[in-house]
Amino acid sequence: MAGLLGSSVLDRFGRKRAFLTLFVGFLVGTMLCGLSFNYATLLFARIVTGAFGGILGGMALAIIGDVFPEERRGRATGVLMSAFALASVVGVPICIEIGTRFGWHVPFLALAAAGLPFLLLAVRILPPLRDHLDGRVHSHPWAQLRQTFNHANQLRAFALTFAIMFGGFSVIPYISLYLVGNVGVTEQNLTWVYVTGGLLTLVGAPLIGRLADRFGKLSVYRVVASVAACLMLVVTTLSPVPLVLAVGVVGALMLSNAGRMVAGLAIVTGSVEPRQRGGFMSANSAVQHLASGLGAFVGGKIIVSAGDGVLLHFGRVGIMAMAATLLTLWLAGRVRSAESLHASRRLTTEATQPAAPSLR
Repeated sequence: MAGLLGSSVLDRFGRKRAFLTLFVGFLVGTMLCGLSFNYATLLFARIVTGAFGGILGGMALAIIGDVFPEERRGRATGVLMSAFALASVVGVPICIEIGTRFGWHVPFLALAAAGLPFLLLAVRILPPLRDHLDGRVHSHPWAQLRQTFNHANQLRAFALTFAIMFGGFSVIPYISLYLVGNVGVTEQNLTWVYVTGGLLTLVGAPLIGRLADRFGKLSVYRVVASVAACLMLVVTTLSPVPLVLAVGVVGALMLSNAGRMVAGLAIVTGSVEPRQRGGFMSANSAVQHLASGLGAFVGGKIIVSAGDGVLLHFGRVGIMAMAATLLTLWLAGRVRSAESLHASRRLTTEATQPAAPSLR
């Protein structure tokens, strides 16, 4: 809901102002989580954090789209994805350790405090980023929202985002349970799985971004997504294997999943004009979260627990995720960049204009 509301107003402001406002809201929400004293206050704080944090990711991608030209956008998106991987590899274990030692409130307060220097850094180094406001006539927020969801190319971009996230999150939330219950990986060794996947993503995501810039985002997306689709089926049907093999296969899935996100988000970011990019990426964040939740819900409905930790029918979820991912190979080809659409409209206008009269 926050993403949809944000999509109707974010393009009225400079990117820097919008980003800083969202960042402050995210830090305040995180601090409120640490100060919560019962379930109701914690739930409220998490709603605040999620509302600002969800839109914040879309705004970061909108800034990348505005600052970096098409030929460098994949690399920039890859660096952003590697930052997410670093947070998973370093941040999650550290926060778990802090919470175990000092109480669950402390990690939230520590995160809020750690975010302040980055907020001040953003205040200092981010340019205003107001070019999208030049000559813009603001429409009513609801009209802006309708416009966002009434553009054929943007709807195709939303469909691509939905299919990517649905396929991934129908499998990802249940991998650790499956590894422990079906593959024989101990809970202590799960750390190796996620650390390996995070490190592979940290190194590989920027590389895939560079490849997307060099060889084309669509071509690279189709290669990486095809690999991810096959690995989804492999992981969801994995039998008891040595730890090294389990770590390698799941790590490769995490890398390929992040890689398709790099190329896919670069395609999606480039599908909208700069003057609408902030609102569009905010709505795209809402689509991401909706698809993630729905994917996890449907996957959970298919999976059956045998009672001794063994999960049944996970292979069916893998087939579903593979089908959704293969569908994105076609959807990605249907999304056109804003530059190509603009050039096509210009050529059409020139072709329909009457020729200048001869001076003879």
